Amino acid sequence: MKTSRILIFVSVLFVLATACSQPEEDARRKGTADAPPAYGDILVDGSIGDASNLIPILASDSASHDISGLVFNGLVKYDKDMNVVGDLAESWDVSKDGLVITFHLRKGVRWHDGAPFTAEDVLFTYRLTIDPKTPTAYAGDFLKVKKAEVLDPHTFRVTYDRPFAPALMSWGASVLPRHLLEGKDIKSTPLARKPVGTGPYLFKEWVTGQKLVLASNPDYFEGRPYLDGYIMRIIPDTATMFLELRAGGIDRMGLTPLQYTRQTESPLFRRDFNKYRYLSFSYTYMGYNLLNPLFADKRIRQAIAYAVDKEEIIQGVLLGLGRDATGPYKPGTWPYNANVRKYPYDPQKARKLLAEAGWRDTDGDGVLDRDGKPFVFEILSNQGHEVRAKCAEIIQRRLAEVGIRVKIRIVEWAAFVNDFINKRKFDATILGWTIPPDPDVYDVWHSSRTGPQELNFISYRNPEVDALIEKGRGTFDQKERKKAYDRLQEILAEEQPYLFLYVPDALPIVSARVHGIEPAPLGITYNFIKWYVPKGEQKLVMVR
Repeated sequence: MKTSRILIFVSVLFVLATACSQPEEDARRKGTADAPPAYGDILVDGSIGDASNLIPILASDSASHDISGLVFNGLVKYDKDMNVVGDLAESWDVSKDGLVITFHLRKGVRWHDGAPFTAEDVLFTYRLTIDPKTPTAYAGDFLKVKKAEVLDPHTFRVTYDRPFAPALMSWGASVLPRHLLEGKDIKSTPLARKPVGTGPYLFKEWVTGQKLVLASNPDYFEGRPYLDGYIMRIIPDTATMFLELRAGGIDRMGLTPLQYTRQTESPLFRRDFNKYRYLSFSYTYMGYNLLNPLFADKRIRQAIAYAVDKEEIIQGVLLGLGRDATGPYKPGTWPYNANVRKYPYDPQKARKLLAEAGWRDTDGDGVLDRDGKPFVFEILSNQGHEVRAKCAEIIQRRLAEVGIRVKIRIVEWAAFVNDFINKRKFDATILGWTIPPDPDVYDVWHSSRTGPQELNFISYRNPEVDALIEKGRGTFDQKERKKAYDRLQEILAEEQPYLFLYVPDALPIVSARVHGIEPAPLGITYNFIKWYVPKGEQKLVMVR
């Protein structure tokens, strides 16, 4: 799904009404006014994880969606200022009651294999998404549709039986090719590794664990991208990735706080790269497997919140480049509720709550126990993310001080998702979610989304939260939505199914030879097809 992305990996679902996405104050924008746009060159990106599946409705990781977002289109998308604009739809009409949307599709658009794009592709994608046999985490929005119909080859209409606030933007989901997938098993189609879309880039190559290669689409309906190619290199370790950046092996990556503040302040980096900094559209958390009896009592989760010094993490790990997270919404956006229960660092209160829950050190070994069993659990996280690893170490140390023994396990990304998260084989995990523009959190927090490969993988269930989510997505009145989301955040803050840690600053760095980057509320990649390298600075050639 192009705009509702998920498992930090991950895609999914929240809010961002406005966000400052300006470059750092001293960002060096070298020569952008003097160099005219030119076609050519290739941007080489760094990614700590490989893609899993390039059919968007089957993937929940960021690497897969980063690639598929360049290969596929939805009917609508966000512009740089967070306004909904057309993508495959050039316009649309919404009935006065908001229950009927009629999309008028672009004419002359073709799939990468030359077949024409029509409204039948949209209807097919909708039906495939809601098919119970399709193992997707994204059916929820489309199950709200009462009727979907093709009026003619370039007109598609959907009808809802009741208000659904995310309705319009839900059609930003990637449209799939009917002529290649109809009658096929979506779980075994070769398109999972060789996708065919309508987007600005065509799939060229995927070498598992090494790289994914895309070539520009010369017939793209918004115009041929300036960059002839895009390569995502898989480099599981951020330190190694940084060395590749310095050596010119990649052109772009997300910096760690240490890399941003210290390791890129040399003349070489000042000359050859541009850095950007803005509060990201994401948050990092430690989520508990609520099927584990160890975490069934909310007093345990509250105690852990009091025992962990989040300011220590923000200052010591992020070097101040981030903010405290208190829930699933970004500070400063309209759904955000600042008046929820807080958990300032208080180990004494943590010990008291643990004792109330029956955990005491009865044998004097420094570890709490109950019914003869010690309080021991494992934090799972993914390889290549040193910031999360450092967070785990701080949490481990702080919990040891209140009598909880923590083990840390770092796992390669694909195994992390497929063998542990999807199979619910974890005690607690440190992960992050992206924060898309609509505040609907159905896919992550509703109790109906706890199945295999779905996004409520901590198995959180609360009837009031379910009702609030349904109320929030069931009205167009922003004031009423705000009331629902405010109460939802109060419940999550009280119950602590996640230990919400921080909202990090995004710290992208891009080679200075790449021009056309214009920071905006949506970030820096919204106009990727307009990025370019002046002729005199080009160094790579795409072989088609």
